[in-house]
Amino acid sequence: MYHSVGSANTIRWGFRMRITVNGEPVDLPEGVTVAELIAQIGLSTTICAAEVNRNLVPKRDQDTRELRDGDAVEIVTLVGGG
Repeated sequence: MYHSVGSANTIRWGFRMRITVNGEPVDLPEGVTVAELIAQIGLSTTICAAEVNRNLVPKRDQDTRELRDGDAVEIVTLVGGG
């Protein structure tokens, strides 16, 4: 399934790219950071971890780590239960 993430506010990034997020293809504007992706999918207030191309992106670097065409992103959150 092919997803498009973004809004009119994301036009500033220009060209579009395709990445994979948790195994699903996603179309994004170039220049999107890991933190912006997390916000776009509604997880900005959730504790989560992100990997890009199997490399952990520390929380402190998520605002500056730009995604590139072809990147594979995994985002995981904590789930409680009992």
